[in-house]
Order: sequence, then structure tokens, then C-alpha cells
Amino acid sequence: MFDWIKNINKDYPEFWKSYLGKFEKRSNRFVVLSTETTGLDPEKDVILSIGTVGVTDNSIVVSDSFEVVLLQYKFLHDNGMSNEFIIESTQPKLGEREALQAFVEYLGNAVLVGHRINFDVEMINTGLEKLGAGRLRNEALDIEIMHQKINENTEKAFAIDELCSLYNVPKSDRHSAAEDAYILGLLFLKLKSRLGL
Repeated sequence: MFDWIKNINKDYPEFWKSYLGKFEKRSNRFVVLSTETTGLDPEKDVILSIGTVGVTDNSIVVSDSFEVVLLQYKFLHDNGMSNEFIIESTQPKLGEREALQAFVEYLGNAVLVGHRINFDVEMINTGLEKLGAGRLRNEALDIEIMHQKINENTEKAFAIDELCSLYNVPKSDRHSAAEDAYILGLLFLKLKSRLGL
């Protein structure tokens, strides 16, 4: 029996049960993900924003996007951090519970793509655990690892700006997670083509 069938009967929130039911078949949709966080420790830090763009049939689908600022006032206040990012942002704003639920509903069974994607996934999983949900089940591709495979070089780390220079992808000032996701989407398409995926 499929694991998702066993898990669907657990005492998960309804949105999570619906999400688990989407893995009966494989998706041909990719979701390029970028998050902005307060730091690099999933146990101590929180997500400030999530930005995505969908990729289908070797094209970025701008209308298939998701962008949200997570209202983390308490975390920022308790840690003496500024709320300026949240207050001044014109992006849609939701509480952590609502934002993560909306993200999971948007994501479905798509393949996740990102730069050092394991970190983004772990940050989201930590937030989902607070909601009584499980961990994301989506396959994930990392553009840094894709680049390393092309060049047979797993020793060196590659920042996003460095990858943009190597693959002639225009850089922007990248003021939001959604802008990062779009740039990562452009990189992904070039790497995907070179790897013959």
C-alpha cells in the first residue's frame, strides 16, 4: 500500500490530507522556490517570505506563481529585530499558518527547484511541524548540484550571482523572494537543457 494512503488517515489538518492525496501520479510541473529567512538555523529562525514561479514544458509560467510575506512580528520583537521588512512590503501578508497552508495547496505534487533547496525545504518543514502537518513529500532539484554535475566539480560552492555570470542570466537587485525565484527559474531552464532533463 502507498505510504500516502496510510498517512492520509492520521490526525493531520485537512489541507495536509488533501496534499498527501496528490501524489498518486508524477507531476510534470516544476516549482522554483526561494525563501527569505531570519537566519540559517531552521530550529531558531523563521521564514519572512516565500516566492515561487512555475515551470512547465520548458517555459517559465509567470501566471503560475506564489508570493507571500509571513507575519512574524512576535519572533522579530522577541529577538530585537526590525519589523521594517514586513511593514514596508507591498507583497500579500499572511500569518505563518495561513501562508504555509496556502503554499502547500499551491505546490501540490510539483517537483521543487532551488538554490541549496534542502535549506528552504527544512525551513518549511519546521513550520509545517508546528501546524501538526508532516514533511514535504515533493522531489527536489538543486541548481547548484546540477551545475556541479555539468562541470564534474563537487568541491566548490557556487553563489547565485556566480551561476548567473556563468550562464549569462541577467542579475537584478533581487528585492524579493519572487525575484530570486524568477532568476533561479532562468538558471534552471539552462541547466535542465544542458543535462538533457
